[in-house]
Amino acid sequence: MKYLEIGILLFATCSMAARAQSESSHRCADLKSAALAGVEITNSEPVPAAKTIAPAYPGASAIGPLPAHCRVDGMINRRKGVDGVQYGIGFSVALPEPGAWNGDFMMQGGGGGNGVVAYPAGASYTGNQPALSRGFAVASTDSGHKAKDGGFDFTFMRDQQAYLDFAYMANAEVAGVAKQIIDRYYAKPAAYSYFVGCSTGGREGMILSQRYPTVFNGIVSGDPAMRTGLSNLAIAQWIPVAYNQASPKDASGKPEMDKFLTETDRKVFMDGLMKQCDARDGVADGMIFDPIGCDFDPAAIACKSGQADTCIAPDKIAAIKKAFAGPRNAYGTQVYPGFLYDAGIASTRGIPGLLALSKNGLFGPYTTATELDVDAAALHASDPLVEPASTNLSTFSQSGGKLIFFHGDNDPWFSPLDTLGYYKSLGAMNGGADKVAEWSRIFLVPGMGHCGGGPSLDRFDMLSALVGWVERGAAPESVVATGAAFPGRSRPLCAYPKHAQYSGSGDTQDARNFQCR
Repeated sequence: MKYLEIGILLFATCSMAARAQSESSHRCADLKSAALAGVEITNSEPVPAAKTIAPAYPGASAIGPLPAHCRVDGMINRRKGVDGVQYGIGFSVALPEPGAWNGDFMMQGGGGGNGVVAYPAGASYTGNQPALSRGFAVASTDSGHKAKDGGFDFTFMRDQQAYLDFAYMANAEVAGVAKQIIDRYYAKPAAYSYFVGCSTGGREGMILSQRYPTVFNGIVSGDPAMRTGLSNLAIAQWIPVAYNQASPKDASGKPEMDKFLTETDRKVFMDGLMKQCDARDGVADGMIFDPIGCDFDPAAIACKSGQADTCIAPDKIAAIKKAFAGPRNAYGTQVYPGFLYDAGIASTRGIPGLLALSKNGLFGPYTTATELDVDAAALHASDPLVEPASTNLSTFSQSGGKLIFFHGDNDPWFSPLDTLGYYKSLGAMNGGADKVAEWSRIFLVPGMGHCGGGPSLDRFDMLSALVGWVERGAAPESVVATGAAFPGRSRPLCAYPKHAQYSGSGDTQDARNFQCR
């Protein structure tokens, strides 16, 4: 009798699970016919468990296996634009099965010029488990156009509406549609809404906090592409011109910037930097946790008269100092912030560090010029439509919104000092630094390049930190980070202005033996 009861129970359980799965499949299919104003649902289908998403680029990790979910694809405001090109805001929403949904919604930010609807898994800066696997409904978007030629195709900007969608409108539009789809599928609205993005996605997060302050309860903005025109001025013109002034010349008299520093020069520079700055956190571990406080001056390793070993030529040192100080105009005004002296500046992996530049940059060969008119170059470098410059976030903060920034100290594209400068400027408009800290924090990531990579611990879970702050009021003082560059090592990333400091005892590989000071 006992075995019969167990069998009946198992049969009943399996039957209930089968009915639940059948019901969710029907719900998913029904979304195809959902009538939403201005929205065309192009597909809605159940995706079985164990789906894996291929790496988005060489060196990236695959995503998954993912749990069973319903994927909904669609287009908002499909239309014909400039030159007869078809436009519209493409989007995708992944909905966990009803029994697995945690009640929340997360939207993932884009990258580069967007133009692709990435799989809505929510895998970035969520630790070891994508948001979808953690029960979040997840959405993604192409921000209003289809890329024709890689991730930096900006030809769509000829169409005004496509430009507006990319600049600031698309994410809020998609968030609104995604929330309607969530409400229909689960028969109740999402309790909380989150946005997580880096680079272009980081800029998008800032735009949402400024222009659509009540759409998301919490936002993570990483390495934001805040002022792309001016950052490109710095890395594509200012820094190469500074290096060219001290580079050897080819037969035609043009500077060879890729020969500006020898491998020996780079070693001498990094040895000097690490000797002064590495152990300030209590451990010499190949990472600099307080680059701002270290105040390293490269002049200390410039060759003196008659010296040739373990030093660098004075003209090269002068060029490095000029490059890292950032561009200034004819009046001495800082046009774009300088860059940090970090453990990753000589890194050659991914986007090279600023001491490892070769002949070609992100968008082609570097300039061979030795002079730069900063005033003229900066004249049209800004784009107010795209740039997230506003600091009045009173509605966002008073609505309970929480905003987390992070930025890699070794980011060679967008200076961490620009993001830090914006964060500091929030105080003037929002009641002072202490008041801002009640709803916004910034974390600097030692060694990390643009959104990852470098000699860093670049794997961390900002989503959980954000959720804990929004839903439980637990302001994040630190977030534990790990990374492939240092296997077996963990460290706390500390909310600025604090940084990780070794407590003086215990395993130096373990974050638990470090404090934020």
